Amino acid sequence: MAARRLDGKVALITGSDSGIGQATAVAFAREGADIVVTYLSDADGADQTRKAVEAEDRRAVVVQCDVSDERQVAAMFDQAVQTLGTLDILMNNAGVDASGSKVAELPTEVWDKAIRTNVYGYFFCCRRFAQLRTSAGGGGKIINVTSVHEDVPNAGGADYDCSKGAIRMLTRTLALELAPLKVNVNGLAPGMVLTPFNQAAIDDPKLLDEQVQSIPWKRAAEPAEIARLAVFLASSDADYVTGATYVMDGGLMRNLGQGA
Repeated sequence: MAARRLDGKVALITGSDSGIGQATAVAFAREGADIVVTYLSDADGADQTRKAVEAEDRRAVVVQCDVSDERQVAAMFDQAVQTLGTLDILMNNAGVDASGSKVAELPTEVWDKAIRTNVYGYFFCCRRFAQLRTSAGGGGKIINVTSVHEDVPNAGGADYDCSKGAIRMLTRTLALELAPLKVNVNGLAPGMVLTPFNQAAIDDPKLLDEQVQSIPWKRAAEPAEIARLAVFLASSDADYVTGATYVMDGGLMRNLGQGA
């Protein structure tokens, strides 16, 4: 059997009940990692992820957590460490999508939800993981899932765009702070991916075809494609990579301004 890149590692993946998180949990397990499966409300999805991880002969623990709640994040990490003994990899993936409301009509509570989930949630998880890895003497990987919208604005998406821009800077700052401990911190910025965030397009082939026309590759990404990049960032192959953002968008960002 070929050597697996994550043998003996333990990974906590937020939002691993579906989409990118679920695909990454399975990909990590195939590479030898045990997984902390987390979810907010989709218990069935989390259980499916657990079963898929265990089918790869790896351990899985399922934890319900609202990452916007500091106490719940602390309890999640405590349970993970008590059950699996340590954490080597953190992948922040849980989040909320753009509301579609323009700034002039954007309710404060909607803005707060995006910032609390997408920014505070990543901060709470990164802070606790950094503390754990410091106590362990260093080493480890943080992967923050952002979006092309960390750079590219979208009308009706100020709540989402601003949160993703904040994560970009959190990632870069942490990369500097944790470099002496040899903890790698990187961002993974997908474009359109066929996840529940894009369920309407998944359910309507005509809508999907319309939406992918701005993508040079003329299709959306599959979650498993994002997961393969996450495996690289979580492995020793990426030991000299930190403070970077890996964009995976079928050329979408390079298409800006075409036809103008």
